[in-house]
Amino acid sequence: RIEKNIQDSKSNLFYDSLMTRYAAGDSTLNTEEKRHLYYGYTFQDAYAPYAFSSYRDSLATVLNQERLDTAAFELIIQYTDVMLSENPFDMRALNYQLYSLEQIGNFEAFNIRVEQFSAILDAIISSGYGTSKEEAFYVISTSHEYEMLGILGFEFGGQQSLIEHYDYLTLKENNAELEGLYFDVSPCLNSLKSMF
Repeated sequence: RIEKNIQDSKSNLFYDSLMTRYAAGDSTLNTEEKRHLYYGYTFQDAYAPYAFSSYRDSLATVLNQERLDTAAFELIIQYTDVMLSENPFDMRALNYQLYSLEQIGNFEAFNIRVEQFSAILDAIISSGYGTSKEEAFYVISTSHEYEMLGILGFEFGGQQSLIEHYDYLTLKENNAELEGLYFDVSPCLNSLKSMF
């Protein structure tokens, strides 16, 4: 249904329009639009869930500095800008950029990135609870699983299992008394299959 909807140029769910609004940090995107934006990305040519940015190592070098100053934050922003141009739903790059923008006081750009991060998060949260296969969080990247753990206040318990088309991640002891969370990774697996 999403694949069909995002192709209708007269619809509010047309993909190019959604991506333009996302890029601008539009806070008026509703849940349906956020879902079409996030999950609709899997039908775009640029979708590559297992690709790594060539800037990942450069970013890691800066992040590993003992002390981050304004120049370092500017570099982080520069590298993550490129990473986000390659993959607009890279939650880790968004996180690093949000921190850096806040540190240098660029709140205009910060607010746009907050809206983008929220759009991704809202789409994933709207897909389930993660407590069973039937209620699995539906993600378009396995890296989003680990981002979600932190956002939900959990720590990875060290074990990851692929059960059918679900990733099951164990959790460290937590107040919710959950042993693990389920993530439906169908888009990632489908992308992998199409490569062979």
